[in-house]
Amino acid sequence: MSFSAHNCCLLPLSQFTMTSPWILLEKDVFAPLNERLLEIVHIWKTGKKRKGSVLCVVVANYRPIQLFLVKVKADRGEQYKITNRWLLKYLKLVDGKTVNQVTLDFELQFDKVYKWTAGSCDEKNAFIRCLWKLNHRYLSGTITFVNVPSCTMEGKQGPQENAKASAEAENQEEDCVYQEMTPKETADMLKLMEEYEPIVNHAAAFAEQLSSDLQVLDETNLQAIISSERQVMLLMNSIDEALVEVAKVEETLQIHDKLLGSLKQQMDHIQQENFLLHRIESNQEKLMGEILFLTSNLDLNEEHCQVLRQGDLSSPRKVEVCIAAVEALSSCMNVQIQPGYRKLQAVAEQLIMFETLKQNFENSFISHITSIFEQQGNIQVPPVMQQTNKLISPTHKPYHDELLPYVPLMTWLKNTNPMLFSDLPKVYARSLCRLYEKEIKNFFEMARMLLLGRAKDSLQECLDRTGFMAYGNRRQSQFGLPENRNEEEDDLDKGNHVKQMLQQVLRGLQPLCTSEQRFIEKFFVLSQDAIRQQVPEPPATSEREEDAAFPEELPCAKIKSQLEEPSAQLLTEMFSSLEPELRGFIDTFNKVHEFSCLQVLVTLNDYMLEIQGSSSALSSSFLNTVLSNMLLLAKNNFNKCIYALCKEIEEAKLPSKMKGGILPFVSRFEEYVNFSEEAFKWAQQRGELEKAHMKLVDTVFNSINNLSSVNLKVNTDMVIMENFHHVHCFLLQKKIRCLETKQREAKEMYSEHLVLYVTQCLGQPLEKLKHFFEGVKTRVAQGVKEEEVSFHLAYSKQELRKVIEKYPGKEVKRALETLYKKIVKSLSPEENLLPVVWQAMEQKFICQYQEFEDLIQRCYAGSGITMDFTVEDLLSYFNSITQFKM
Repeated sequence: MSFSAHNCCLLPLSQFTMTSPWILLEKDVFAPLNERLLEIVHIWKTGKKRKGSVLCVVVANYRPIQLFLVKVKADRGEQYKITNRWLLKYLKLVDGKTVNQVTLDFELQFDKVYKWTAGSCDEKNAFIRCLWKLNHRYLSGTITFVNVPSCTMEGKQGPQENAKASAEAENQEEDCVYQEMTPKETADMLKLMEEYEPIVNHAAAFAEQLSSDLQVLDETNLQAIISSERQVMLLMNSIDEALVEVAKVEETLQIHDKLLGSLKQQMDHIQQENFLLHRIESNQEKLMGEILFLTSNLDLNEEHCQVLRQGDLSSPRKVEVCIAAVEALSSCMNVQIQPGYRKLQAVAEQLIMFETLKQNFENSFISHITSIFEQQGNIQVPPVMQQTNKLISPTHKPYHDELLPYVPLMTWLKNTNPMLFSDLPKVYARSLCRLYEKEIKNFFEMARMLLLGRAKDSLQECLDRTGFMAYGNRRQSQFGLPENRNEEEDDLDKGNHVKQMLQQVLRGLQPLCTSEQRFIEKFFVLSQDAIRQQVPEPPATSEREEDAAFPEELPCAKIKSQLEEPSAQLLTEMFSSLEPELRGFIDTFNKVHEFSCLQVLVTLNDYMLEIQGSSSALSSSFLNTVLSNMLLLAKNNFNKCIYALCKEIEEAKLPSKMKGGILPFVSRFEEYVNFSEEAFKWAQQRGELEKAHMKLVDTVFNSINNLSSVNLKVNTDMVIMENFHHVHCFLLQKKIRCLETKQREAKEMYSEHLVLYVTQCLGQPLEKLKHFFEGVKTRVAQGVKEEEVSFHLAYSKQELRKVIEKYPGKEVKRALETLYKKIVKSLSPEENLLPVVWQAMEQKFICQYQEFEDLIQRCYAGSGITMDFTVEDLLSYFNSITQFKM
């Protein structure tokens, strides 16, 4: 091959290759949707700014075949995004705008008209041609084409092929300007130049040689062309024959398309009919299901209807039958049906029948249950037995057992007719209130008889004698000490009897109130817990389980919440007489014993804590509310008792002939403390009691101290000393923690008044000597020098000797014996303070003697004056007096 021939056979090459939009769209947009791209055209809205959008014709790769027209928009990152999508079968019109002139505008009409401008005429024509072919092949010509040239619709070459051919032609024209040699061409050129290297040096000869060679090659080529002309003619004839056959094939294909088009319409019609038949069958199945649903759920057995019409509840068996009928009626009436079904005549008649049966049975059931309430309320209560020794609480278990079988019917009535149901608890409460009033009255009458130990016919006499008279006698002799130990033990026995009796009453009331509350909660469906199960009865508790603490604050908030409960409201009406009877019973305790309010307070508190701490007790028991009110009453009674006792101590008047000893109100205080400590023996918290103790002790101390302003025939300091000593010893014996400070205070007061009493008695044996030295001390205090005191006439040495001569040893001993007898006579023997007082007197007397001797040494030094007795003489006097009297 020559260099020229080789150069003519070269194909143009592009230096840069870019990815086609067709490939990007098919790969990134339609392939993931299982669709295939058929044609594209770059468009923008006519008359608007040019924007990068592409209109695509795609076909789905699944059966039945679906054709779509899709508008795709390219964003800045060259990513395509679908903005609109239409089914091609809904396309009505394609308008090419003009037939003879070239234009890029066209219109597509769906429900609205879209006006677009194509990027080029070739893309527009190719796009319209694709739509025309799809219309005749798949859509049976339903799309109308206007202003479209026939050559555009009948073109043979596709738009993409034309674009590729034009691009190759342009690239070839550009590449023909300059073509880079291949390595082989470079080698041939070098070889040729080597052969003719000598000639190349002579350019003219070399050019002639090349010209001759070129002429030879042209002749050779011409001969080859002339020799191959016959073969070319044969090839052209074959091509013409092939074109004829292709035309025949196309004509056959068009005929088949027409046949298949009519067949497609028939298949579409068959498919539509199958769809309608399937829908009819589905509707029939749904209709049959709804009919079966209505007939099965709205059908009530005739036996149930007959039972509901009769409403016979006279026996337990008939009650069970009525419950079954009511449940069946409820299931029918609670069926959820569509509002439209209620317009059906059969359904409406059935619902009317259900409502009629419901109303008839409601009236029968309410009449029957109301009559049972009335019968129970009118039951006669047996009278109280005269000779009874045991407190028996009433029980309503038989009445509850009679009503419990009706609980399902009560639940049904509450769910179906709440307004009618709401009156039944009120009727029940009014009816049972009469029965409970009689039973509670008899219960407390029996408790009073057991408390007072008398029969009912002598109850008033017993109250007068043991209550008011005993109380009045006690008030009259309130300052007297207990006659003996037996009387004190009798008071404690009365307090224990009060406690035991109140415990029996409370234990009798608890099951009565608790069982009634549980019954009404279950029977009247007042709580979900009462519906599910009945709470077991609380177990009996022993008397040893009473050591509970007195609460400092009552649970007022809890009581208020209990009163707001429906069950508490009913119980309040049913047990309206319980609280007044309980108040009267507590008042009876006050008549039995003066301090019974302490036992009532402790017993009520212990019992409340016991039932609140028990796991079986109801958290909102009606009895808790009543007992809380009683606890408030007990606190008030306790406070009143303490106030009255304090006032009694403050207003106490001592007897005019009182000779000393323990004051009556101190003994009264001891009596209260002994009783209260026994009552609160097992209490864990003693707040209220300690406050009362402090208040009473302060009152007692003030009353004792006020004796200094009272004119008594005996020494006031002695009386105060003895009583404070008595209080100190009593508090020390009781070991009450809150009164430890008062105990020390009583000791201090006792010691203080002991000194005052001894000091007052000390001047009697040496009275004149005492007055003389008091005058000496006065002069020294006024500024007179000690050595100059003897120069005063009244306090001279002669006057001192005269005074000392009046008190010889025998006279002093006689005076001490007289003083001892006087102390013995004034002190009370119960306190045994004589040794203490006499010992203090001895110490004080010796101190006084030593003081006198000291004044003689300082004020009368060198005078040689001394008293007639010494310290040893005084000690012997005191010892001899003590031994003789003992």
